[in-house]
Amino acid sequence: MTTAWLVLAVGDERQHGGNDGYDDNPRTHYSWDSTVPNHGRIAVGDVIALWDKKELIGVSVIHGIDTAVEQKTVYFCPECQKADFKRRTRLTPACRCNQCGALFEEPGHKVKTVTTYRSRHGRTWIEGSGLLNGAQLRALCNSPRSQLSLRPARWEKLRDALLATEGADQVGTLAGRERLPIPGGHRTVQTRARIGQPQFRERLLQEQGEMCAITGPAPACVLEAAHLYSYADSGEHHDFGGLLLRRDIHRLFDLGHLAIDPATGLLDTDSNLDGYPDYARLHGQRPAYKLREGHRVWLAKHWHEHRSPRLPAPRAATISEGATA
Repeated sequence: MTTAWLVLAVGDERQHGGNDGYDDNPRTHYSWDSTVPNHGRIAVGDVIALWDKKELIGVSVIHGIDTAVEQKTVYFCPECQKADFKRRTRLTPACRCNQCGALFEEPGHKVKTVTTYRSRHGRTWIEGSGLLNGAQLRALCNSPRSQLSLRPARWEKLRDALLATEGADQVGTLAGRERLPIPGGHRTVQTRARIGQPQFRERLLQEQGEMCAITGPAPACVLEAAHLYSYADSGEHHDFGGLLLRRDIHRLFDLGHLAIDPATGLLDTDSNLDGYPDYARLHGQRPAYKLREGHRVWLAKHWHEHRSPRLPAPRAATISEGATA
């Protein structure tokens, strides 16, 4: 079942009293942090309906959520220490606490570490101005009297309400993006087994120990015996033709996203890994396992296959002593 969220986006007024506000652009992204109730429940694939208390701004499907850790200044009532207060523009003192009724000119404040979230939903954005008013939107929420910025709502009710408006055609397209059930069960398939693979892995465990040759110590259960050449082509287990690699590292190596320069012995990651810090930082590092000359022969073939002159030249590397991921 698709989950829907009614989220409040009212520009500068969204600052409330307890923080310095958020960087929102309703048509492309919406920001919140771990101080907000329901902060961790919104997920990719959920429907997001943005409103300004008076009417619907627009509706879309979340196709990505970016997270980070930041320092944030939070403000509170100096009397009761609650963050539930209102800043007044025409009266003095400038603030009034909604909890204890205290009046004060300047709130207390402190800095805390929070997780920040930003939805990405611009791909399927549908303008909602004039389609549904505030009262209609509140009625669609699981708790119509809720005062939260992030309110769970019934997608079926929201969809039906929107389909009854002038935006029915666009909403019908959005409704077609609901997540469908994934079929289960099992089926029998035939696979080719590599003869001698268990013995090949056991030999590498004896030589390397419980260590990924690229990143260092790792449990044996996540280590795979990786051939440095195409075993499918040769069908042979060559001396110095393999290394123990973590499963994820093994996959990246086979695809050529990760390679070892046989001339320098340094790791080279391609641009596909630039957006993944744990992998990108491997670039220019030395493998955790000390390679032998026999390994370099096979690694040279791998390098030639995935870093041929027809491809962009590998990036310049900085020699470093260790590698972690």
